[in-house]
Amino acid sequence: MSAQFPIKDITSLIPQKVPFVMVDSLLSCAETEVVSAFTVPAHNIFVENNCFTEPGLVENMAQTIALHTGYNYFVKGEDAPTGYIGSIKKTRISKLPRVNETISTKVNILHEILGVTMVEIVVFNAENVEIASAEMKTVLAS
Repeated sequence: MSAQFPIKDITSLIPQKVPFVMVDSLLSCAETEVVSAFTVPAHNIFVENNCFTEPGLVENMAQTIALHTGYNYFVKGEDAPTGYIGSIKKTRISKLPRVNETISTKVNILHEILGVTMVEIVVFNAENVEIASAEMKTVLAS
């Protein structure tokens, strides 16, 4: 079982539910890389002063990692597992996206073993300019 990219309905690929969904499409997914997109809606819980705030960007990063895991479970015909952020390092946010702006988030998987995933993440704005980056470790719930 596989899908054509982009996948616009990601609801079965991540455990998060509205209003806590910070990704809206899966652009690509490979063994060591995943790319998501998100168009910031005005009603998002992390929007302040017409901008998507720092916590929203961090959650977008984490949910992009969840998309990678969820897609791999989808291919096997299984439900997406719940995971948690284990650590965040080297976070840099240079610009906040505005309402209705589409961002893309690229995750490079460094290591994935026993439910622990180490990644590097870069977020780009609509002009393909880097606006945020981080290193993150996520852990699947047991």
